[in-house]
Amino acid sequence: MGDVTFAYPIFLYLLILIPLLCYFYWKKNRYLFTELKYSSFELFGEAKESIKERLAHLPFILRMIALSLFLIAMARPQSFSSGENIYTEGIDIAMVLDISGSMLAEDFKPNRLEAAKNVIDKFVKGRTSDKIGLVIFAGESFTQVPLTIDYMVLRNLLKEVYSGMVEDGTAIGNAIANGVNRLKTSKAKSKVMILLTDGVNNSGEIDPMTAAQIAQKFGIRIYTVGVGTIGQAPYPFNTPFGRRVQMVPVEIDESLLKSISKQTGGSYFRATNNKSLENIYNEIDRLEKTRVEVTSYRKAAELFYNWVWAGFFFLLLEFFITKLYLRKMP
Repeated sequence: MGDVTFAYPIFLYLLILIPLLCYFYWKKNRYLFTELKYSSFELFGEAKESIKERLAHLPFILRMIALSLFLIAMARPQSFSSGENIYTEGIDIAMVLDISGSMLAEDFKPNRLEAAKNVIDKFVKGRTSDKIGLVIFAGESFTQVPLTIDYMVLRNLLKEVYSGMVEDGTAIGNAIANGVNRLKTSKAKSKVMILLTDGVNNSGEIDPMTAAQIAQKFGIRIYTVGVGTIGQAPYPFNTPFGRRVQMVPVEIDESLLKSISKQTGGSYFRATNNKSLENIYNEIDRLEKTRVEVTSYRKAAELFYNWVWAGFFFLLLEFFITKLYLRKMP
């Protein structure tokens, strides 16, 4: 209990009720018995207290224990993690994910978008100190998660990403510019952007190569990933007769993606399966790392659940002992 604090310690003062209730219980039971005078105790010499007689006060004791536990739970005990600054090695990474309609093609299982999300999720789980952000785009682009080391928040918000969140299209230039905005103020020596797309730039106000030049100015290395099989891919369509899957041509502007990567000192990958994405992350692991400060915030862990369950346990134990073993007949 040394590292435990209470959110509402005022409830602990109610524990003084326990000895008071014990006193009133003792006083009440004093007058439940009648005194009889005998000339001799020889008749009772062999009489012994039964187990039920010995346990007569057990239900009250269990009830007091349960009440004590509930009062402690009401005080809301908590434990806190250490709140101090630490220094660690890491890089800053902006994950830029295409969520356009074409990412629903089913050459990846269950589709391109879900496959990309799964691989990104596994990548995030494997990081320990890197700041990672998430930018999503289609016809428009916006930041889903700014740079953070709170990987649980990042992974939860990644799960909520779906095609149709923004107007359809493929605005690669806008996506890169948004990623640059996330990374440009970073103090890390290694700043990385991983751009996953399966299409051709056809939307947005910013030219992709212009955005790549801006990224280069800020020292951001861009890894581009063209997602999709070679040739054709199965794509689902909603028709008056229900859902139908048809083969459609796969169009990826590989020359543009290669130029973007070359401009910024990154690499281009054609991802026809999850292994291609893993190659990117292996490359990132080899990047130069830099010393960055990470603040571990003081976070509370709630402990009152255990006290509540313990209270219910003793309350149920008292109930069963009273109603079954120590049951009084009329």
